[in-house]
Amino acid sequence: PLLLRTARPMAQDKKLKDAIHNKLVETGEYDRLKELLRQRLVESQWRDSLKQYTMDLIKKKGGDTPFTVEQLTHEITPQGRETVPDDVKSELLAEIRRFVEGLDSSVQAGVES
Repeated sequence: PLLLRTARPMAQDKKLKDAIHNKLVETGEYDRLKELLRQRLVESQWRDSLKQYTMDLIKKKGGDTPFTVEQLTHEITPQGRETVPDDVKSELLAEIRRFVEGLDSSVQAGVES
């Protein structure tokens, strides 16, 4: 809940997220994590479930007027986000934490400032 957050301003949160993202990209860790996520989603059958959800949605709402890519993306994104298995989310978060903790102190200071 928002009330339990630290007093850190949202702008500082964005700066921290951006710095972590930049380090992930610079080191190639971002691509490794993206591939790990893709593998876990396939293994968990999430991808197949979302594909079936999408096909059902198209049959149900598509009718004679086809969806645009934007409309379809808008329709399936909430379902996709809500159905990512908790263990997949936890594993990815743990990997990101390990990465941040593994940064040397001078880099961490830049990430945390």
